[in-house]
Amino acid sequence: MAAPAAAGPGEGPCGPLLDDLMPWSVRPLRTGRPWVTAPDAASLRARWERLVRAAGPERDQLFGPTRARTPQTPVAALPGFGPSTGTGRFAREQGPCPEPVRILHGPFDEQWLIPDHRLIDVARPELWRVADGQQLFVLEHGRVPQDTGPVLSVTALLPDGHSPAGRPGRIRPLYRRPGGTEPNLAPGLLALLRARHGDAVTAESVLAWILAATRRSPAGCVVPLPADTARWSAGVELGRELLRLQLRGARGRQRPRLPGGRRPYVRAAVPAAPSELSYDAEDEVLSLGSGRISPVPAGAWDFRVGGVRMLELWFERRAAGSGAGGLEAVRPRVWPQEWTSELLELIALLALLAELRPRQDELADGPEIGMPELRAAGVLPVAAPARRPASVLDHQEEGPDGQFALL
Repeated sequence: MAAPAAAGPGEGPCGPLLDDLMPWSVRPLRTGRPWVTAPDAASLRARWERLVRAAGPERDQLFGPTRARTPQTPVAALPGFGPSTGTGRFAREQGPCPEPVRILHGPFDEQWLIPDHRLIDVARPELWRVADGQQLFVLEHGRVPQDTGPVLSVTALLPDGHSPAGRPGRIRPLYRRPGGTEPNLAPGLLALLRARHGDAVTAESVLAWILAATRRSPAGCVVPLPADTARWSAGVELGRELLRLQLRGARGRQRPRLPGGRRPYVRAAVPAAPSELSYDAEDEVLSLGSGRISPVPAGAWDFRVGGVRMLELWFERRAAGSGAGGLEAVRPRVWPQEWTSELLELIALLALLAELRPRQDELADGPEIGMPELRAAGVLPVAAPARRPASVLDHQEEGPDGQFALL
């Protein structure tokens, strides 16, 4: 049964908004130039090398100037990278490419990014400052009419927050500080939930419940908070499984894998340059040109976010480079084996997530912690400081042209 719509920000018959329970959020990154991200790291290194070898007008053209960034724009270093990336004008750059970093491009596509602030229009440094081995990021997907896909996804990678439907949501770190300290939860929420459901309630178990139970509403993402511990425990267990799957082996978790007999395999090799993707529902066969993968569950093929089919989008981003110009044309000449392995894992992930959707729907019914109780406990309204990033600077950050920033 669908959850009723909220009456307004932070209120409504279906519970508080995610924006109140995880009050600090950040807008998506804006790279400004698509060539700084790629499905493979080798292409990024080759693009950098071509760019720094160019000079004058050719370098300007390949760079792709915007209002925020040109080859003459000096910027501060990205937090966490310091001297490994330059802060001087890119027009003078002759050094090697910074080591590309793994990011989550959109909801489920793991790609690579050149971590150089001079190349990224809006990098959101506040996210980079708290991205470490304990951090988890919740991605809120932009609302699209009649969208039946998931409301949220989660990752241990730095996410760019890209929206497949062109309506970006927000990025919400689980922790406000590095080292997994100071949960990004409304003050008083953990104490209230521990009083109701026991001392085992942690920031990560709250995150698990949020992943499992969040619903859409015209006012935003709504998180009903259960009053009964049995429902809370069932939702947390389900949310932990959603978290395990989406972390894809990170933090010591198991990688998503369908059981034997249902596990997809390559039945015919993917050609060097597959140009189209198709699906045979009757035989559960996914075709990449003459390549064949099966069995592929219908739940994986039909999995959509913002109305966009995830497998089709993943393939398009890797097969669409034949007509690209400039640095985007620097890409693998033949389909890498690594992409096929990533596709097999993505199929398993989407199929398993699709199978869990009915259990998520079952969490919609039951007694809830009401808004008066949240107000009485001081959880709502949320104080303004909780919506701002914490001050996490414990060292100087290199500013433009090598000067240290005073922040």
